[in-house]
Amino acid sequence: MIKIRNAAAALCLGLLFMGTGTFHAQGAQYGAEVKTTTSYVVKILAPSVKVYREANERSGVQSQVKRGQVCEAAGQAEDGWVRLASGGYLKLQGNASLVEQSHETVDLSVKKRRETVEYALQFVGGRYVYGGTDPNVGVDCSGFTRYVMSKAASIQLPHSSGGQASYGQEVSREEMRPGDLIFYDNGSRINHVAMYIGDGQVVHASTEKTGIKTSPWNYREPAKIVSLL
Repeated sequence: MIKIRNAAAALCLGLLFMGTGTFHAQGAQYGAEVKTTTSYVVKILAPSVKVYREANERSGVQSQVKRGQVCEAAGQAEDGWVRLASGGYLKLQGNASLVEQSHETVDLSVKKRRETVEYALQFVGGRYVYGGTDPNVGVDCSGFTRYVMSKAASIQLPHSSGGQASYGQEVSREEMRPGDLIFYDNGSRINHVAMYIGDGQVVHASTEKTGIKTSPWNYREPAKIVSLL
């Protein structure tokens, strides 16, 4: 159980994760932790069923399938015909039935990103200390992202925003996902880093006055966005 430092952090978590299990970035949905996929198979009921070249009996017989065989379908049936994944078309009427199958898989990438963001948000309200490396006592911007990525994702980063910007894979604003790092510059060099948490927000060790807080991701013009997860 993660302990939340204050009401603001608890509110952030509630808004981001309440009842959705999904992340949002730039208005685009980035999928649930548990993904459901659907496939279709054709169960043969007659002793044998003809497979036609097209969804038309006049197109010519391509092959036959026999009772007991289970054939993968390329999709749902249309007008009583189904296209087989192996090629050709099969007429369902009394000869075969289409069975829909659902499969659930865990998207480990989404799970890791959710855990990393949750871990970072527990420190909202903490102190900003220049050169600090531990958000429990005081931390600066790169010290904060370095600490969170190390503890939540086992990723080791240097203690400088410019150094961290050289790690991972650069992504676009449309591609960024929760857990990605956003870097900002002062016109000549990168001098600040924050973590994107979804819904257009970042969490970062901001200033001595405001401490660790959340802000709109574009409160400053981003210079670079990097994915490490």
